Amino acid sequence: MTLQLDLDGTWFPVCDPSRLTPGRGVVALLPDGRQAALFLDRAGRAFAIDNRDPFTGAQVLSRGLLGSASGRPFVASPLLKQRFDLETGRCLDDDSVSVSTFPVRRSDERSPRPGGTAAGPPSGSGSASR
Repeated sequence: MTLQLDLDGTWFPVCDPSRLTPGRGVVALLPDGRQAALFLDRAGRAFAIDNRDPFTGAQVLSRGLLGSASGRPFVASPLLKQRFDLETGRCLDDDSVSVSTFPVRRSDERSPRPGGTAAGPPSGSGSASR
């Protein structure tokens, strides 16, 4: 089983779900040179957003802290601590800023879960870096 990201209508294999640890991020290099930050929450839902912090330009969001605000999962940038909603990419601290999000599915699913997340427990091995 592999986690896949929807990149403009094509499902791109990223890594085995076992590479994700709940509460911690990993980064994956995409074919166009961008980086995606992947996260697994404690409920087993996978999320993917652009790894680039729009406030600093640094590729660091995969190293951010996960949390929730009003029931919404977010990652806080490790640099300036702005929080980004993992489902929408919207910055919770500045409505004029957002990051890209990527629909996520497991290779055994036909479509992504609601909210663009894949659910379920991790298993297997893969190649994303922590």
